[in-house]
Amino acid sequence: MSSRILVTGGSGFIGGHVVAALRESGGVTPSRVRLLLRDPARLPAGAAPAAEVVRADLADPESLRGICDGVDVVLHCASRIGGDERSTESVNDHGTRALVEEAARAGVGRVVYVSTAAVYGRGPFTGAPPGKLPPAPASPTSRSRAAAERHVLDAGGVVLRPHLVLGTGDRWVVPGLAALLGVLSASLKECVARHSVVDVRALGRAVVAAGLSERDLAGAHHVNHPEPVDSSELLDTVAGRLGLPLPGAALDIDEARARLAGQPRALHHLGMLAVDHWFADDGFWTGVGVDPGAGFAELLAEHAPWYRELLEG
Repeated sequence: MSSRILVTGGSGFIGGHVVAALRESGGVTPSRVRLLLRDPARLPAGAAPAAEVVRADLADPESLRGICDGVDVVLHCASRIGGDERSTESVNDHGTRALVEEAARAGVGRVVYVSTAAVYGRGPFTGAPPGKLPPAPASPTSRSRAAAERHVLDAGGVVLRPHLVLGTGDRWVVPGLAALLGVLSASLKECVARHSVVDVRALGRAVVAAGLSERDLAGAHHVNHPEPVDSSELLDTVAGRLGLPLPGAALDIDEARARLAGQPRALHHLGMLAVDHWFADDGFWTGVGVDPGAGFAELLAEHAPWYRELLEG
C-alpha cells in the first residue's frame, strides 16, 4: 500500500506544484493524500481530485490536533511570507513546532519542510554547500523560517533550501526583476555575480521524492539547478523573453546605484544581484532520482506566456 501523505500549503505557489507532482507521480493514490488548508476554497477546482481536504490553521495549534493521524509523510510547504513579525512568527515558527509535535505524536515517519536559502542572509555565497553556512537571517520572515527549520531538523526531518524559485505562480522573483528593469530603463553590463535558480515544477517533484525516498535524507539540502546564472544574463533574459523595453544603455553597478538613489526597495534588489548567491548541490538531485529541469533561459521561455499575462494584468 502506498504511503499516506499530508501536504500543507497545497493552494500556494510551491505547495500547488507539490500537489501536481503527487498527482502525476503514479506512485501515490490520490485518496491517500490529505491536504491541510486554512481556506479550502482557495484550492483550484480539480487540483487534487479524490484527495482528503481538511481545514486547519498553523496559527491555531489546537486546530492541528489529529491532523497527522494515519499519516506516513508530512510535506510542509506552507509559510507566511511578509507581513508583520508577530504573524510570521506565529505561522512559521510556532505553527511548524506544533505541526512537528503532532507528527511525532502520530508516529509520522518523515517530515519534509520547504524552506529558503534566505535563512543565510545577504551574502555573498559562492558555491556554498549545505552544512557549511550558519543561518544568519536578516528579516522577520527569514528568522521565523530559520526557527521552523530548527524544529524540523531537531526532530530528524528534512529541510530543502531553494533560492530563486521560478515558474507559473511566481509573483516575487521574475516580477521583481521586471520591476527593477522598469525603474532602471536599462540592463546591467558585466555583472557576473551568480545566482541559484530552480524550476518550481522540478522543486515540486523534489519535495515528493524527498518524502518518499528510502534514503536517509535527514538534514538540510540545497535544491537548485546545478548551473547558476549571472545577474546580467538574468536581467537580459527576463527583458528578452517578456518583451520589456529597455531604452537606455546598459549600466554598470555603480551607475545603476546612482540611478536608483532614494529608492530603497529597488536598491535592496540591486544589492542582492550585485553579489553571489550561489548554493552548491550536495548530490541531492541524483540521490532522489529527480531531474533538476532546464537551464534558466529555456525555463523562462516555457513560463513566459504566464509571466506576460501577469505583468499585463
